[in-house]
Amino acid sequence: MKWNKDYLDLILVSSGLLILFGYHLYLLYKCITTPEETVIGFENHSRRAWVRNMMKVDVANRSAAFSVISSYITAATFMASTSLALTSLIGTWVGSSSSNQSLISQFIYGDTRASINTIKYISVLAFFLLAFGAFIQSARYHVNANFLMSMPQADVPVDYVEGAVIMGSYFWQVGLRAVYFASSLLLWVFGPIPMFVSCLGAVMLLHILDTNKNPLHDFEQITGKKLFQKTGEEEIIAVVAGTEHPDRPHRKDS
Repeated sequence: MKWNKDYLDLILVSSGLLILFGYHLYLLYKCITTPEETVIGFENHSRRAWVRNMMKVDVANRSAAFSVISSYITAATFMASTSLALTSLIGTWVGSSSSNQSLISQFIYGDTRASINTIKYISVLAFFLLAFGAFIQSARYHVNANFLMSMPQADVPVDYVEGAVIMGSYFWQVGLRAVYFASSLLLWVFGPIPMFVSCLGAVMLLHILDTNKNPLHDFEQITGKKLFQKTGEEEIIAVVAGTEHPDRPHRKDS
């Protein structure tokens, strides 16, 4: 059987996508079984503690919480707009690149048939559209969390706000992962070799970024009136005035 360079797309592109999908299935398994070992689980643990502590604060004093959620909404909206803009640009490029396709094909070692090129562009468009939808849903859930936290004179369940914030973070992660897939598939336009190398590099980098080595903190609310600070062998105890000796009489000026 004679070797044909068209086989390279079938081997390398399939292997690259299999590696990316396999890694994300492994990450999903880790998030379900041992979330404390992943950055996603670590961040969600911090978000739950943040929501619980913020819900103990009066509505009038939750300006910091509203600022944090507003920043998430802004970031999700920006990423959704960027994904949609890239989708439009790629769609325009597909419609007007027929004359330049022959020039690009001269530098590609792989399958350069028109049908394969169509599959390349459709794959990139599909993942960018998936990212757009995920970022929109992330903004939607954070808007809902902002709405619940700003409700005055109401007993809003903490689970409602916590669920909205966590779902918003999940959709944010889905949008980011879709952008990662789209970026690797975009390199497929320049041949299967750059696409396969980008998939390997993305998996190695994501494995480092998704692994958490920090222990989970309890984030308990500070209710004590003593602050302890150890310096060397001495222990300095700072006590709120009047709490240790409430019955001590005040000195009167003579």
